[in-house]
Amino acid sequence: MRTSETTWFLGLSALTVMAAVGIVEAPEWVPVSGFIVPTLVGGLVLSVRWLVWLLVLIGFCLVGGSAITGDITPVRAGAGLVVVLVAVVMLLGARSRSPLGVTGSRGDSMLIDLRDRLQNQSKMPELPRSWYTEAAMRSAGGASFAGDFLVATKTHSGRVLEVAIVDVSGKGVAAGVRALQLSGALAGLLGALPPAAFLPAANDYLLRQEWGEGFATAAHLAVDLDTGEFEVRTAGHPPVVHFHAGSGRWGVLDSEGPVLGLMEKAEFLLSSGRLLTGDALMLYTDGLVETPQRDITMGIDKLVGEAERLVRGGFDGGATRLINKIASSNDDRALLLLHRR
Repeated sequence: MRTSETTWFLGLSALTVMAAVGIVEAPEWVPVSGFIVPTLVGGLVLSVRWLVWLLVLIGFCLVGGSAITGDITPVRAGAGLVVVLVAVVMLLGARSRSPLGVTGSRGDSMLIDLRDRLQNQSKMPELPRSWYTEAAMRSAGGASFAGDFLVATKTHSGRVLEVAIVDVSGKGVAAGVRALQLSGALAGLLGALPPAAFLPAANDYLLRQEWGEGFATAAHLAVDLDTGEFEVRTAGHPPVVHFHAGSGRWGVLDSEGPVLGLMEKAEFLLSSGRLLTGDALMLYTDGLVETPQRDITMGIDKLVGEAERLVRGGFDGGATRLINKIASSNDDRALLLLHRR
């Protein structure tokens, strides 16, 4: 047992004995519910093994104090029952944390750290002034974890921007944990391989994991920040849309490929083009365009219709405005907007 845990156990044991003495000597000042304090604190700071010993001591003092005073009224019996219920809850909570080897709020802190790492990996790199980019993400039901994420980096001495937006199967913490692992792997692949090899490598990685529900959809974009030339490849993902400033219209880029993690030697078709001044690209996940009441084609039409307003109001802050306008709260969703000024 760690020294700090030893100190906590001894201190809480002393507090329990003091409460027992107070209940016997001055019951009008020290109620039976006073045992709740060491029970709560012990459940937060002690491991299961030492929490059990503390609860045994509390139970002995509770029964012994009641036997000595002989005052077993309904009120005292009710207070004793509350102590027992609190002890059971704290013991169950400690057992749920025991596989992690952590006590108290450290497990929550670990989850918060995982969430922050996932969000930090989704930050876009700084681009030249002639380019504007914004990423917006929301999780289902407002949860802290989401299965949608993006990774981005600049390669070739900062001349090429590569971005991958990914939708991992599932929702909530389970999807968030898989998303964190996958984002770290994809961040390592991004820029280390030619654009054409990125999605095949990501597919091979997912196949090696052998997750029961470990498939994912993805869209990969590589843009030359000097010329505006770009390449897009998708894997079971909604198509990227391209705004042509010359015509004032949005168009869907044709690119196809199987979902990542389902089949070996997958091939991903290329869609390429060039971003001129005023042009823009949008990459997004299916949470923005697909709902049980609306198929993906109609959802894309709605997204493009809302995006038409960005042309009049300006693209700055457009990703946030779009995701707040049309996103569904029943699914994770993410959107990336890239605009050449």
